[in-house]
Order: sequence, then structure tokens, then C-alpha cells
Amino acid sequence: MKLSRRAKRMQQHHARKNDRNASLNMVSLMDIFTILVFFLLVNASNSEVLPTPKNITLPAANSEKLPARNLVIAVNNNTISLQGIPVVSVTSALNNESKTIKPLFDSLKKLALSSKNITDKKGVTIMGDKDIPYVLLKKIMLTCAGAEYTNLSFAVNQKSGKTEG
Repeated sequence: MKLSRRAKRMQQHHARKNDRNASLNMVSLMDIFTILVFFLLVNASNSEVLPTPKNITLPAANSEKLPARNLVIAVNNNTISLQGIPVVSVTSALNNESKTIKPLFDSLKKLALSSKNITDKKGVTIMGDKDIPYVLLKKIMLTCAGAEYTNLSFAVNQKSGKTEG
């Protein structure tokens, strides 16, 4: 006697149910884990942190933008450094009657001519100690503007908590 399609389907279903050697297909599971690992690797290095020298205490502020890749001017109580290289002392910069700082200006101009790959937008990040005088900060900003570095930003520590306003 010939079995109907329904009877054949029921027999196959019962045969599958009684099969004790069921296997698990691991290919799709491995694909998911591979995608997950790549996602975590890519997103783990998303935040950019500027290296802060030990003798500089940054001010705290509510900042939402990440720092851009710019030249870094580090200012502590003793020296003004450009890209980690000391340029001028703070006392000589403050004692100078000029509105700009000549050694810093010369170093910025030399960097602008020698390497085009540091920054395309001519940006500078000022990493200044929170206790430096405003007069010094103003001189540094005027020097940067005079050397055609007009995209200025300040390095700060991120405040935790919500802002009021």
C-alpha cells in the first residue's frame, strides 16, 4: 500500500524525534562571536586621551567634544613646551613686554613649514596648568593666532555629573 504525503511526513517527523544523535551547528555561532570580537576591538579604542605631564594639573570642565589631533602646547609653572619640547620659560614669557612670545612663534612657524601631516586645520591644543595666570594664557593665544594657528582648544578634565542651567 502506498503512503500518502501526510503519512510520509508524519513518519519522518517521528523518526527525527527518536534520533538520539542530534548535533548542534556551530558555524553560525562562531560567526556571531567573530563579529562581536571585531565590534569590541573597533569600539574599545574610540576614546582619545591626551598624555598629561605629571607637573600639570588640568582644570575641570563640562566638555562633550573629543579632542582633535592638534599640536600640543603644554604650560606648567616653569616652562612652555611645544610637542613635548621645552621652548621658553614662563618667567621670560611673562617679563617680555611684547604681546606675543617670540620663541614660541618661531617654533610654531618652523613646525608649520616642516610638517604638513600633523594637522590640516592648523589647530593647537593648549594644555595649561589650572594655576597659570591669564596674562600668560592670553600671550600664548595671541602667539598662536599670529603664527596662523587659529583653531584653538583647551585640554580639560571631564567633570562627572550633570550640568545645571
